[in-house]
Amino acid sequence: MDLKYVSKNVDDTLTLAENIESEKFPNMVICLEGELGSGKTVFVKGFAKALGLEENITSPTFTIIKEYPNGELPLYHMDVYRLDEVEEDIGIKDYYKKGGVTIIEWADLIQKDLPEERLEITFKIIDENTRVLVFNPIGKIYEDLCESVL
Repeated sequence: MDLKYVSKNVDDTLTLAENIESEKFPNMVICLEGELGSGKTVFVKGFAKALGLEENITSPTFTIIKEYPNGELPLYHMDVYRLDEVEEDIGIKDYYKKGGVTIIEWADLIQKDLPEERLEITFKIIDENTRVLVFNPIGKIYEDLCESVL
């Protein structure tokens, strides 16, 4: 079941992320895919703000994982774009059961390490401001979430 949402600007993406955050639950996993500049980190910023986090959210491109423990739930923000440069197991799967929300940018690069149930969102650039977000909920809880929000 693919669902689509058209974001006409950054504010639309932030609002959508805030709405999804309102349906959050422990051990939630959101997988973001899309080319550079498509809005993945903007989405994480909106989600983090709704969690009550005041930190400046940036993409953890070189650190791979940033932990934000001080929100309503902990947020684990991952950017696995450079993961092929990391030779050891960094424990990504451990985060899925830490009771927080895990959001993974470039999740398609670690397909084999993703949990069985998750929410996949693909960002497609239409023009300078417009993005189409394609939602693929995998698992009943994520299907219900999409029905509530979209």
